[in-house]
Order: sequence, then C-alpha cells, then structure tokens
Amino acid sequence: MIGTFLAWASTTPWALRLARWGAVALAILLFLLALRRSGERAGRMAARIEAMEATNDVQRRMLDAAARRPRTRDELAERLRDGRF
Repeated sequence: MIGTFLAWASTTPWALRLARWGAVALAILLFLLALRRSGERAGRMAARIEAMEATNDVQRRMLDAAARRPRTRDELAERLRDGRF
C-alpha cells in the first residue's frame, strides 16, 4: 500500500513540487535549529569565560596581597606603628 502511494506520488507533478518545497522547508528548519543551538553554546562559553576571568582576577589580587605581606613580626609591628598596614 505504501509502495503504491509512493509510486503514484512520484509520478504526479504537484506531489513532486510539494516534496521539493517540503525538503526546502525541512532544510531551512534544520539550519535555524542548528544556528540556535550554536548561539546557545556560544552564550554558555562567554559566561564561562567571564567567570574564569573573575576567578583569575581574585587569585591575582590574592597573590599581590601575599607578596606585600609582612615577613616577620618585627616588620608587622613596624608597619602598624607607621600606619601603613
């Protein structure tokens, strides 16, 4: 039954035209879905990069603070007396 329907539809000009337009519509739909998915992926990647930049900034500030810390108790006391801490 399906075979006879396909044979009949493949010989009818309007059915062929309909099949072509259906294939074009399907291709456009698949293209738009793929475009949407790649946009979502790019958005997630941008958010991940922003989070990584924020983390790196915090770590850099922590390292800078550790590099400026007083090394000994005497140095700490000297900074406290001078008001530089």
